[in-house]
Amino acid sequence: MRAISKKVRILMTGILAACLAAGIFALSLPTTSRSLSSPGSWNPKAAADYLDQRALWWSKWPASARGDGTFCISCHTALAYSLSRPALRAKLGEDTPTPQEQAILNSVTKRVQSWKNAAPYYGGDETSLARSAGTESVINAVILASHDAANGMLSDITRTAFGNMWALQQTTGDLKGAWWWLQFNHEPWEAFDSQYYGAAMAALAAGRAPESYLSNPKIQPHLVLLREYLNREYPKQSLLNQVTVLWASLKWPGLITPEQRNTIIKEVLDKQHADGGWNLASLSSTWRNWNALVRMWFVSEGTPLKARSDGFATAFMTFVLQQSDLPRDNPHVRQGLAWLTRNQNQTGGQWLTYSLNYRRSPASDTGRFMSDAATGYAVLALAKAN
Repeated sequence: MRAISKKVRILMTGILAACLAAGIFALSLPTTSRSLSSPGSWNPKAAADYLDQRALWWSKWPASARGDGTFCISCHTALAYSLSRPALRAKLGEDTPTPQEQAILNSVTKRVQSWKNAAPYYGGDETSLARSAGTESVINAVILASHDAANGMLSDITRTAFGNMWALQQTTGDLKGAWWWLQFNHEPWEAFDSQYYGAAMAALAAGRAPESYLSNPKIQPHLVLLREYLNREYPKQSLLNQVTVLWASLKWPGLITPEQRNTIIKEVLDKQHADGGWNLASLSSTWRNWNALVRMWFVSEGTPLKARSDGFATAFMTFVLQQSDLPRDNPHVRQGLAWLTRNQNQTGGQWLTYSLNYRRSPASDTGRFMSDAATGYAVLALAKAN
């Protein structure tokens, strides 16, 4: 055991040195002749075409099928699509949701309606079933509450989805206030700390729901538990998880303290690269999950630790900063927007992001998962800026 511990210490020392060197390299990147703070232009039609194609593929992919014509609502593809695709309508002159949006809505609605009898997303032992149900209950509420927010009315099916979600909220133990969440050792949304992300998304759903849903007396005990959990576990979280709860707090005043808000924003700004972007691995990792850092280095061909700016990290950080009452002409936001306009793929319309967990070709269907999320949040950031 001592020999193993020594090897681990040596390995971690090497990784730390690589991280520090990568960070120094990123901070010293030279500026280009093109202005880093000029947002420039982007191609909404190309982004829409990419997102539509990916949502269609996901809904038809056999691995995502979950029976009775429904499919899994993944954080990287289906959820990001549902949240972002409406933002393109005004820019493209569209009047109605796309068939892909409707397919996602229909799938979620059907599973909520048959909640007690629907087969879980993932089977296995009792814990695995609890993780599957908890994750799906939150994602269903996010999808439906976001849809209702656009219409200004809380539908019966969304009330049912919230009922399913609150029923699975934990009331004892370390997870008190949160939900069991999928854990496949996959960063950033299916790792050991992803239940915090899930709780933050539950808070986002409640905050986005129309008709003053947060004021509903019946859910106040649940909200108290949720807020207590998010604040209790806040210091242990990666910056990515903290930014997610910052996003939720913009729809739920008082969810976090002003000091927490200011600290999160300062840390996000401090991690922005000289080219205006951010790097996902540096945001989603803490020393508590050092095994994930090791895997990122060996499995992801070292790309995360090269500290390259990537599409998802830059899009998500820029989008949340935009929502956080920073001035419209804030230089950090402008630099993030400029990075996004410079880095949209001119042929495919997407923003590239590598997997932190697998060696996958970014041109393959499964290799595009993080690029799907990157494109969704890039659309949200750029559409808001325009």
